[in-house]
Amino acid sequence: MLEIENLTKRFGGVTAVAGLSLAVSQGEVLGFLGPNGAGKTTTMKMVTGFLTPDSGTARICGHDIGRDTLAAQASLGYLPEGAPAYGEMTPREFLAFIAGVRGLFGDTARTARDMAVARTGLESVMDRPIETLSKGFRRRVGLAQAILHDPEVLILDEPTDGLDPNQKHAVRRLIRDIAAKKTIVISTHVLEEVEAVCSRAVIINKGMVVADGTPASLAARAPGGKLEDLFRQLTAHEEAAA
Repeated sequence: MLEIENLTKRFGGVTAVAGLSLAVSQGEVLGFLGPNGAGKTTTMKMVTGFLTPDSGTARICGHDIGRDTLAAQASLGYLPEGAPAYGEMTPREFLAFIAGVRGLFGDTARTARDMAVARTGLESVMDRPIETLSKGFRRRVGLAQAILHDPEVLILDEPTDGLDPNQKHAVRRLIRDIAAKKTIVISTHVLEEVEAVCSRAVIINKGMVVADGTPASLAARAPGGKLEDLFRQLTAHEEAAA
């Protein structure tokens, strides 16, 4: 469902992603972990077609993101870092706009919107300008647009950032509910989130994969038996430098 092959990206003399390869199957929820500057967001931007790699490629449901971009993106839902949206629009207007971009119109668009709104709990703010919403509600608007067209692959960059504990629980429940028929990649710095919803975790550092396994198997590798301990062990140099 998602194949990443030798992705590399440099910015000047800095290598942000260094030949990263990864495959994620249907039904997997992958926690994508790493310290600040490890290359997580750069990788996601290349996988989704928002950034061109220096070398390597990614395929979404068999479609090469570089050569067959529109077909690849049609199968993809993406929640970027910060959940950017048109602030002057209301959630109702923004989701209608996204539906049109995704080729959904009329009753089909309304049904898709209503389902996304119900899943993300946006009913109470549908007619308020997005720029007036709290960070948590803006994040939920971003999540709603990502799932609006019921994509086969979801890439979520910090999906619960800014949410209160109840909202985080609701988003995690949503991810668990839809996971069986989808491929989901979650970039997060919250290790508790990985343990709560992810079936697999990958830790990257300096743009390279340094650990890959189930959260339990990775935790077992650490002397303290915790995923947090392994994360610190594998990224200690970077954290110290920061």
